[in-house]
Amino acid sequence: MPGLLAGRLGLAEARIPHVDRHGLVWLSRGRLFVEDGTLRFVCTESADLEPGDYAIPYQNVSLILLGPGSTVSHDALRVLARHGTLLAAVGEGGTKFYTAPPMGQGHSDIARAHARLWADEKARLDVARKMYALRFGRVLPHRDIAVLRGIEGGRMKEVYRLEADRHRLPWEGRRYDRSRPEGADVPNQAINHAATFVESAADIAVAAVGALPPLGFIHEDSSNAFTLDVADLYRAEVTIPLAFRIARRVLDDKRLNLERTLRREAAMEFRRYKLIPKMIDRVKELLGDHDSLGDPKRQ
Repeated sequence: MPGLLAGRLGLAEARIPHVDRHGLVWLSRGRLFVEDGTLRFVCTESADLEPGDYAIPYQNVSLILLGPGSTVSHDALRVLARHGTLLAAVGEGGTKFYTAPPMGQGHSDIARAHARLWADEKARLDVARKMYALRFGRVLPHRDIAVLRGIEGGRMKEVYRLEADRHRLPWEGRRYDRSRPEGADVPNQAINHAATFVESAADIAVAAVGALPPLGFIHEDSSNAFTLDVADLYRAEVTIPLAFRIARRVLDDKRLNLERTLRREAAMEFRRYKLIPKMIDRVKELLGDHDSLGDPKRQ
C-alpha cells in the first residue's frame, strides 16, 4: 500500500499495516474523512498505527475496521459506499464488532456457495464433520451430528480440566446462568468474556468474506449460528487458554477488573496470533472458495 503522504504530522515513512491478501485495514484513534477526493485518516499513536496523516487506497481494501477513539465523516461513508468498501466499528484488536445492515459484499459467490452447502443435507453434514476434524486433528467416522456433539463435549471437559490444572485454578465444571452471569466463579466468568471476544473476531471474519451468519452447520436457530461455528474452532486453542490465564492473574491481583483485563489481553493475543486472518482462511476452506483468494474485492 502507498506510504504516508506528507501531512500535518509529518511522518513520511510510516505505512498502514494491513493484511494484503484479505484487504483488511485497521484504523484507530483518529479521524477518517475525505480531502480533495482522497480518503484520509489522521491519527495519534495506537497499537495499529504510528501517528500520522495517511492516504487510504480504498480501491485495494475490502473492509476498514475502525477502532476506538475514531470518527468518520459523511463524505467518507459516501465514498466507501460508492466503491463497495465495507466499514465496521470494532473493539481493540477485534474484540467487539459493531455495524448496522446492510453489511455485505459486491460479489455473492461465497454466499451462494454457503447457501448451497447448507441447503444440501449431505453437504451440510460433510462441512460439520470437517469442522470437527479440524478440532480433533482427524476425521471421525460418525455421521450423526448428535454423536459428534457429544464427543466434542467430552473433549472440551478435558480441555477445561487440563487448562485449570496448568493455571492452578479451582474448577468444578462449566457453570453459566444466563440470567445471572456475574454469579459465576471467576474462571467461568472469564470463559464467558473470552468467548464473546472470539465470537466478535469470527463476526468480522464472516462479514469480510460475505458469508451468511444465520446458516450454521453445527449451531442452529441463532441469527449468528455460522459465526458460532467459526468461533468454536478456536475454543480449545485460543478461548480457554486465554480465559484461564487471565482468571489466574485476576485471582492473584484483586485490583484488576476481569472484563477489562481480559479484553486488553485478547486484543494483543488476536494480533499476535493473527486470529482474524486465520478465521478468514478457514471460512474459505470450509465453504470451498479458492478462486477469489487473490482479489481483496472478492473476499
